[in-house]
Amino acid sequence: MAAIRILTGSVYGGALLTARHIKQELEPEGYTVTVLENPVLDDILGNDDALLVCTSTTGQGEIPPNLLPFYLALREQLPQQPGRPFGVIVLGDSSYGDTFCGSGDLMEEALYETSARKVGETLRIDALETMEPETEALPWVRNWINGI
Repeated sequence: MAAIRILTGSVYGGALLTARHIKQELEPEGYTVTVLENPVLDDILGNDDALLVCTSTTGQGEIPPNLLPFYLALREQLPQQPGRPFGVIVLGDSSYGDTFCGSGDLMEEALYETSARKVGETLRIDALETMEPETEALPWVRNWINGI
């Protein structure tokens, strides 16, 4: 079974609760899931676990404060992760127009620059349509796992 590191970016707790729900559902099935609430770059170095970004979007498409240091370090240091599988679940509000789920786009771009390999399409969860993001995230994650 795969080992998965979930990098969370959360302001009001929705993305963190979604990540914890994923962990709770997958661990009994034999997966090793680590939820990183305040990820740092060292959390992904020295291992080859699949990476799952589970983040909300703040302001005008920005990365939440608890994920921002990781993102900045990733962009500055560009530790090469050739072929490392990753996926993105991003929560947002479609009323923000062009910046809807912008933090997911930023994280995806940064991971691509490290030569990581994206698995599946980004799951964009709209707060205007979904009150419980974990209900959309879990089926998506089960499909995503098949690609890693």
